[in-house]
Order: sequence, then structure tokens, then C-alpha cells
Amino acid sequence: MTDLNTSKLKLGFELLWWVLTLIILVVVLLPVYFSTIGYPFWNTNIIFIISFITLTRYIFLLKHTFLARQQLIKVILFFLCFPFAFYLIQEINSFQTFLDEEGATAIVGNIPNAANMMIYVRSELLLFGVGSIIASLIFPFRIILSVWRNRNTGAA
Repeated sequence: MTDLNTSKLKLGFELLWWVLTLIILVVVLLPVYFSTIGYPFWNTNIIFIISFITLTRYIFLLKHTFLARQQLIKVILFFLCFPFAFYLIQEINSFQTFLDEEGATAIVGNIPNAANMMIYVRSELLLFGVGSIIASLIFPFRIILSVWRNRNTGAA
């Protein structure tokens, strides 16, 4: 395969994953959208879902992405992962503090099945939040491995 065909395949693969990520984002957040009023954690939730899916994908499929041969970008991402992990931890802490101080009714209000909806909101936010933290702490090691392989063997 030529480099142009490989680049097109990698671009198509990347676009497919971004579309899949968007679909998952919509499917997960749609119940929250219809069941909450003034939900204060939209941005946090979106960041958690996108970062979890994207970082997990890069951990396992890095050699099939456009980042495979981009050494400088990988080094920059290596140094950005640690502050990003701290940011994610801070956001989970903010969510938990909000729940402790304001209570579940501040998020779901007095809708029917409010308890079930609150369980869903809390569970999905914590699932993607903790998953994104774990992925952001593992990803730098994957980057180091990729840079080392590229430098010493030519593989990603």
C-alpha cells in the first residue's frame, strides 16, 4: 500500500471513531438531557466521555492512528497527560462536593423516578470520569513505549 492510501485509511479510521464517540456521547447524555433541569456538569460529562473513549482507543490502537509516527506530538501529549489527570480528578471531586452540599434534588428535581435517574447520572459520570482518569494515567506509558519502539526499531 502506498503512503497516500495508508493516510486515507488512518483518516477514515479516525473519523469513524469520532463519529462512534459522538453517537455514544449522545446516547449516554440523552436521558440526562430529558430528565434534568439546569444540569451543571454538561461540560465535565462531555470531557469525561470523549477523553475516556479517545484515550482508551489510543492506548490499544495507537499504531493505527495518525499519531503513530508523530514523535513531537506524542512527547507533548506525554507532558499534558499528568495535568489533565489532575483536572479530571478535580472535576470528579467537584461533582461529589456538589452532591454532598446541594443534594440529588439539585440535579434531577422532583421528577417521577428521581432516585433512579440520580443513580444513572451519578453512575455514568463516575464510570466515564474514573475511566478517563485511569486512561490518562496509562496513556503516557503507552506513549513512552511507542516513542521507544519508533526510535529503536522503526515500529509504532
